[in-house]
Amino acid sequence: MCGIAGFYDNRLKKEKLEILKKMGDRISHRGPDGEGYYADDKVGFVHRRLSIIDIKGGSQPMYSSDNNYIIVYNGEVYNYQELKDELIKKGYKFKTKCDTEVILNGYIEWKDKLYNKLRGMFAFVIYDKKNDELIGARDYFGIKPLYYYKDNNEFMFGSEIKSFLDHPGFKKEINTDGLKMFLIFQYDVKEETFFKNVYKLEPGSYFHYKNNKLKINKYFDLSYDKKNNKKDYDTVKSELTKVLEDSIHYHQITSDVEVGAYLSGGVDSSYVVSKSMPDKTFSVGFSYEGFDETDYAKDLSKMLKIKNYREKISADDFFNSLSDVEYHTDEPDANLSTVPLYFLSDLAAKQVKVVLSGEGSDEMFGGYPEYNDPPLLRAYLKLPLPIRSFNRMICKHLPHFPGRNTIIKYGRPFIERYIGHGSYFEESEINKVLNKDLRSNEMISDVIKPYYDKVKNEDELTKKMYIDYNFWLPQDILLKADKMSMAHSLELRTPLMDIDVFNYARTIPSKYLLKDKQTKYIFRDIAHESLPEEWSKRKKLGFPVPFSKWLRIDKYYKIVKDYFNKNYASKFFDVDYINKLLEDHHNNITNNGREIYNIYCFLVWYERFFILEK
Repeated sequence: MCGIAGFYDNRLKKEKLEILKKMGDRISHRGPDGEGYYADDKVGFVHRRLSIIDIKGGSQPMYSSDNNYIIVYNGEVYNYQELKDELIKKGYKFKTKCDTEVILNGYIEWKDKLYNKLRGMFAFVIYDKKNDELIGARDYFGIKPLYYYKDNNEFMFGSEIKSFLDHPGFKKEINTDGLKMFLIFQYDVKEETFFKNVYKLEPGSYFHYKNNKLKINKYFDLSYDKKNNKKDYDTVKSELTKVLEDSIHYHQITSDVEVGAYLSGGVDSSYVVSKSMPDKTFSVGFSYEGFDETDYAKDLSKMLKIKNYREKISADDFFNSLSDVEYHTDEPDANLSTVPLYFLSDLAAKQVKVVLSGEGSDEMFGGYPEYNDPPLLRAYLKLPLPIRSFNRMICKHLPHFPGRNTIIKYGRPFIERYIGHGSYFEESEINKVLNKDLRSNEMISDVIKPYYDKVKNEDELTKKMYIDYNFWLPQDILLKADKMSMAHSLELRTPLMDIDVFNYARTIPSKYLLKDKQTKYIFRDIAHESLPEEWSKRKKLGFPVPFSKWLRIDKYYKIVKDYFNKNYASKFFDVDYINKLLEDHHNNITNNGREIYNIYCFLVWYERFFILEK
């Protein structure tokens, strides 16, 4: 696991190397074990290395045998030995034992057909000297990040946006086009980031950059084939069990260093631990009732005879760390679980260099509570939309009562009411929150509809999973997993988020995923063979954080209030309106905790990058 960065320009080699040194130092947390540089009259590459495979021989940038191709790469390819054997039969010779050389020779042999052959997480850029061309690719699901900056004749790429800050050609300008949707979704849903002219290379995509022209293509797109699967439940369960165990095995053995695991009280991480049986597991929680799963982790670790390291996070820890957390996410991130993940990664990094984690199972097998509407709600949804819309309009003007939020949410069409796990602000309310200059007519449907259109003939569960695959998973879940672990020089692996697992999961009938009021039914059934029922059937909690409770304590209320009234807050928000949200929450009139956190995180992020970072 590593950090990469580079650029294409006409600066002298000496100047390039000076710039590359600064860019590499900026992301040294991604690779503290080594650094490497390449520069000529056209390109510059920097690589920061976290040594996991072939510790002595895997240094980068790496060159092809004829020196015509140079690569910098971040990730792990778990089937690299099989690909290496295939390339050896074709006449290729290898100097190292690492997967980097396999990718490099694989590109020489297969060109753009390489990407679909790779099993793993990856982001890499190759310089083809003969054709004077840069080629970059990102893995299927977006486990590994890759950004690029293009403005006039400047082109840069990197694992993290912050690496661009030290390039003299980078113009640091804020892009507010995504702010309205950020407040709704809690993460940036746009391809262009909050930094002007900086873009995310989308998951399953690759680019070619030549003659100052950038061409981007998709090599992988999510799709489903459930209707042709006529296999009975027991057959599917047996086959899926083998696929899952195979993936966990691959993710664990592909390492020359010790591999630990994260462990919460949920079924996903518990199953991964039960099958990988690492020597060490890691857990964090909060000292609030209902906000701590570490006792579950301790009990399972004791049952499995595995060492468990645990930590409790305080409110002071949370607030004091938020600026660093927002710095490492690169863009504003308002998922409350990002902060405990930051502390969890710090805890694990003191013991190991690699951890297994349980991301991806919910999107793969239908695990979120929102995927399984309760019977009473399903009955309500049978009412015609005009009636539900009328009820919604009435309830929006009434004080809070049990069921009010549900009536408001389900008074909208399906395409508007399910956008994943955001929607903390009502769409009609957002413009009241924003500064007048930033208000717009952009709608949630403008963002979501192109994706719904691709699965319009699928059942409701599949539509929801598809939306989460394209939004929540890559732009929130996987992003924070990478950024928080790499902030502490720790490699995080997601064996449930694997291309072979997905290729099987995409065929599983929905009736095997939601059954008997149980989400993720088939996965829980498989897990039950390795775990007690208390673990295999436990409801999903995620990383619960008592932020809303803290806001009613004067000390933490004042911290947020200070941000809401800083002189730059009015550049983005209606200060009177957001202060009213905060006051009403502090005085226990309404619960605006999540809405407040979205605004607060954006202001903390802005301060870190545009006030403190020069």
